[in-house]
Amino acid sequence: MARGIGGRRSVQPLPDYTRRKPLSDGRWGYYFEPPTWAIRPKSGDDRGPCPVGAEALGTDYAAAVQRVEKVLLPLFDSWRTRGLTDMVPKGPRRGTLDWLFSVYRASDKFTRLGRKVQALYDAGLALVADHALKDGRRLGDVGLGSIDANIVDALYAKLLPMPSGRLSKDGRPVPLFREGLPVQLRRKRLPFDVAWGRAPIGRHIEPVVPERRTTVNHAMKSCRRAWNVAMRLHPKEVPANPFAHMGLVSHHRTVAAASYTDLVAAVAQADAMDLPSLGTAMMLTWEWLQREEHIFTAFEFAHYRPKDHPNEVYVVHPKNGEAVWIPLYDAAGAALFPELMARMDAMRRDRIGGGPFFVRDWRDRRTDVRQPWAPNGNVRTITRKTREILDAVGLPREITFTSFRHGGLTELGDADLTDAQIRAISRHKSAKVLTGYVKRTEKQIIDGTHKRRAMRPAAGAVAVADDQLDLFGGEK
Repeated sequence: MARGIGGRRSVQPLPDYTRRKPLSDGRWGYYFEPPTWAIRPKSGDDRGPCPVGAEALGTDYAAAVQRVEKVLLPLFDSWRTRGLTDMVPKGPRRGTLDWLFSVYRASDKFTRLGRKVQALYDAGLALVADHALKDGRRLGDVGLGSIDANIVDALYAKLLPMPSGRLSKDGRPVPLFREGLPVQLRRKRLPFDVAWGRAPIGRHIEPVVPERRTTVNHAMKSCRRAWNVAMRLHPKEVPANPFAHMGLVSHHRTVAAASYTDLVAAVAQADAMDLPSLGTAMMLTWEWLQREEHIFTAFEFAHYRPKDHPNEVYVVHPKNGEAVWIPLYDAAGAALFPELMARMDAMRRDRIGGGPFFVRDWRDRRTDVRQPWAPNGNVRTITRKTREILDAVGLPREITFTSFRHGGLTELGDADLTDAQIRAISRHKSAKVLTGYVKRTEKQIIDGTHKRRAMRPAAGAVAVADDQLDLFGGEK
């Protein structure tokens, strides 16, 4: 919340040099009061007297704020800077949330991000900046000093429900309806009777309100990041970060991991549908763990067995800026990926020049050449064709192209590779993120149990007393 000139805490955020005063009739009046040094400048000040003096703004909050921000403050800033602000292209007013976001977008912390990551950050920042306040202003037009943790928490609660008609007239989220009845969700930690359905209907039950939690959480994290960067660049103008320590709770959607049997079936189906390059790409993401969009946009023709590295492949991961040369043969000269290499060698044999390694399996009708699978980074055609392949095989809908990468990572975990070995292939920078990719399987539990028991000395086995054997169905 903003502070007025007298240091008084205002209920609603106010622009610079604006304060409110109680009137005799119980209402509040708003006043613009420039600082004393501007009203009575020092002798010899070549700027002369400030053309903007103290002014009563009336009792309408929105009208008062509008006049200060659109008329009085621009005149005051023009006098204060001797007209320099008049020559600056119109942009966000310094000290506002829009200005902070513009500082972040101009920093190398933002410009070094990938195109898709920048778009995600922009969407999150726009969601917050364009939020309309009760007085009709955008949150992006509000000064940073007026935004505190309470406002951010209230904003989070306001943004969380799904938009487009999901709020009632009083601003409350409307429950999700199905077949004319509100969908209900049982709360956690229910009493025994309630959990078994022995309580009256309606008790300990709450309606389900559709949320966009992932989107809003990312918006809050984007704002937190932008605020931290701007605070480091302008420590005197940017206050403490109100988006920090929000305790965000995420509803993670786990990507289903495909099995090797699923991969073999999908590749065979791709070949049958005259889409062999898609089948090869599925094998590549399984073996070399490159992401779908990077396979079709960042994997170049020159990356596979170039002249200076004839026995290696260069796999890049633009998401985290990592890359790795993967050997294709072991020390004895045996191929490490014989099935994948055979397909890629065949694709490479008839190619001339450079560009993306993976091109479509049909020729364009206008140019009579094979176009890249993902022109301008658009993977919609890949997603559609992949879905046709997987549906033809009869795989569940939760299996996608990405599932084959997760399946390859899970296979590494089942093969007892260490985190360091997995990260050497996948190029993940931290072992912490592997838990989202290497799925916990029954084989890992069984193998882990065998390894634990193999380490125990035989003489150290725990004995079971005779009088306890009957508890386990044994005889005394």
